[in-house]
Amino acid sequence: MKVKDRMTRNVKTVELDTNINEAFRLMKENNIRRLPVLNKSQLVGIITLSDLNQAAPSSATSLSIHELNYLLAKTKIKDILPKKQKVVTVKPDNYIETAAKIMRQYTVSGLPVVENGQVVGLVTETDIFGALIDILGVQKPHSRIDVYAIDRPGNLAEIISIIAKHGINILNTVVYYDEKKDKYKIILRIEALECEKIAKEIETSGYEIESIIVREHGEEI
Repeated sequence: MKVKDRMTRNVKTVELDTNINEAFRLMKENNIRRLPVLNKSQLVGIITLSDLNQAAPSSATSLSIHELNYLLAKTKIKDILPKKQKVVTVKPDNYIETAAKIMRQYTVSGLPVVENGQVVGLVTETDIFGALIDILGVQKPHSRIDVYAIDRPGNLAEIISIIAKHGINILNTVVYYDEKKDKYKIILRIEALECEKIAKEIETSGYEIESIIVREHGEEI
């Protein structure tokens, strides 16, 4: 799955000379928390709702509403944008896991998507979570079987063949190395709510079954 499959298109943006009143309005009307900042169509930064709140006068101020509005209208994005802000972006053809790694590396919750120097989208942590849910197929009723296996060729093929023999579809499979147990963990989600026979056969073949969880309609897993 690529970034272009999950990103928000037609992104709302602001210019350096946009006042923070306008930025607040854009965020409120579009229910968003971040705005790419442009300078003559070129991306120069990103401003968040937190940045705007920090720049706005405190609620304890003695200023009148008219003075507040004047101050907010006078304050420009360029006045509050960090001077040495590192602009971190991603490309539309990057894979979604690449975007997740970049977000984690730079501790950001959203990335402008840039192609040929132009902002063409925005991908956020919410988009990443949505992609993860779809990739793992956790919205359908299914059984999850967690299996531990030693490192040897053919483990996954053997387990899949056991499931195939029972005529049951596999929704997805995730494999990763568990350093604590020095084994590979195989997470299987199968399109069946009765899976005891399959689990028993997997176990009889020499694998360790850690857990079995059944997710029916409306249940979380």
